[in-house]
Amino acid sequence: MMKKGIYLTTIIILLLQIHLNGQDYRHLKDPKGLTLLTADNGIEKSVTIKVVYDNYVKEVGRKADWGYSIVIEGLDKGILFDTGTQPDIFESNFKEMGLNAADIDIIVLSHEHGDHTQGIPALVRMKSGIPVLFPLSFSEDFKKKMVDYGLEPVLVKEPAMICEHLYTSGEFAGQIPEQALVLNTREGLVVITGCSHPGINMMLKEIKSIFGKDIYMVFGGFHLLNKTKQEMEDLISEMKSLGVKKCGATHCTGEMQIKMFKDSFGENYFELGVGNAIVIW
Repeated sequence: MMKKGIYLTTIIILLLQIHLNGQDYRHLKDPKGLTLLTADNGIEKSVTIKVVYDNYVKEVGRKADWGYSIVIEGLDKGILFDTGTQPDIFESNFKEMGLNAADIDIIVLSHEHGDHTQGIPALVRMKSGIPVLFPLSFSEDFKKKMVDYGLEPVLVKEPAMICEHLYTSGEFAGQIPEQALVLNTREGLVVITGCSHPGINMMLKEIKSIFGKDIYMVFGGFHLLNKTKQEMEDLISEMKSLGVKKCGATHCTGEMQIKMFKDSFGENYFELGVGNAIVIW
């Protein structure tokens, strides 16, 4: 009888370990694939991107800090992409900008670095019980922490639709795996990045190939801090050859590198910075 009890206890512990190791987490499934995306279709009304967290400030009275977070409005779901570094700064900027946590339906995280994920406690104080989408390769500790926060982890591996007109690029492999967001517009694809650790142009090439549509705009962190002037000239030239018409670089891109994007794209370059609102048609 004692052995039977020990055996049952062992089974229960193993089952609990399986659950905690992520075996029961939901994966983002997209039975329609990318079939709804065509060369001619896209958003039918404006979509607004609001910068909540950034290294730079656009609107006086907001707080800058190393990190990144944006809110996407105008789709059939309210999207929070990344959450910045410090919960108090995230919450302060979020509220000062007049944003309402009740309007956030889905959290999407680009990669498992604190300057993109550590603001989550501030958001869950305002709203929990919603999905948080992040690459499959995130650590088990992180997945469990999301459950503890009252969020529903949804693991991302392949490109898939998040809501109408908005997709995940899928997980880009590498030393630091990462996903980007892809917004479908009639002008072309708008690619939104967190840090672009796998390489911004590599990501753009993959997205253009997989989605079968030209890239119209790209913005976010590009992680080019160590690139030389010559390397930047080559990178920008290649980016333009991919069809990119408009660009906005911020966060981990680098000061000199941001200036080169600004000079090269001219009137088709746009700044980000906390408090800024970018309207996309």
